[in-house]
Amino acid sequence: MNPVRRVVLFGECMLELQGEAYGTLRQTFGGDTLNTAVYLARLVGGGGVEVAYATGVGVDTLSEGLLTRWREENVGTGLVRRIEGRLPGMYMIDVDARGERHFSYWRDTSAAKAYFDGDDPAPLEAAAGAIDLLYLSGISLAILPPAGRERLFVLMAALRARGAAVAFDNNYRPRLWPDAAEARDCFARAFGLASITFVTADDHQALLGLTTLDDGIAAARALPTPELVIKRGAAATLVRSDGRWAEAATEPVARVVDTTAAGDSFAAGYLSRRLLGASAVDAARFGNRIAARVIQHPGALIDREAMRDLVPGG
Repeated sequence: MNPVRRVVLFGECMLELQGEAYGTLRQTFGGDTLNTAVYLARLVGGGGVEVAYATGVGVDTLSEGLLTRWREENVGTGLVRRIEGRLPGMYMIDVDARGERHFSYWRDTSAAKAYFDGDDPAPLEAAAGAIDLLYLSGISLAILPPAGRERLFVLMAALRARGAAVAFDNNYRPRLWPDAAEARDCFARAFGLASITFVTADDHQALLGLTTLDDGIAAARALPTPELVIKRGAAATLVRSDGRWAEAATEPVARVVDTTAAGDSFAAGYLSRRLLGASAVDAARFGNRIAARVIQHPGALIDREAMRDLVPGG
């Protein structure tokens, strides 16, 4: 990977409610790409790398609170678009006895969906010449209307054309798409435009409607992205870089508390090490280590102290 100085992550951050319905609920925030942005900012620890988040929020106290908290995590907010009359989306997490998540969403009119609305360049488009790495996910694509999605594809292509990196995580949530065929078309374009792709194997299996996980893994191995990472749950992660395949072991966890942000934190761990010059397979090992730590704590964003030993300089 070429030297990177400015990393921008695009997507949606929502208000997060944790707890039991009709009981006491804890309010925080999260969203796949925002989670990655926060963990990445923690893990690069400055080091000459600027991490910024691009999304839409409203002009209200809840939105202002989000911006304040992102800045406290050293995530830049200069590419956030403030949109009158819109609010952040919201979701609630129920976690079962095995640590698996169940989500309820209120996001149909969230501000992030309108990020590319209008004829003027969005902040992300206006700053394209200064971006070294852009990170987005399947959810980033799903929340946008077709016109906004097309502008994002154009931006990805422009970045790749001038030598910048584009990382794509295949987070596939069927409920966010009108149908699987549209999702497959959009994912195929993203896979073709990305220089780094993170694939969760069972998401890829579901996207393609394949019968077995092995079929999903085989299809993922054929993707065109030069640098490809295939996550297979507890099985070793598959990594292709410079045309060669390798495996990166996962870390066993005695008790899983909450799998929220496991993949998001993996991507942050992986990119942090790649930005610092590690090989792709070493980066994947570190990504697995970060994810193993995160799933032992509740919520999308664990306390800084719970991962301080993994952060450069402690």
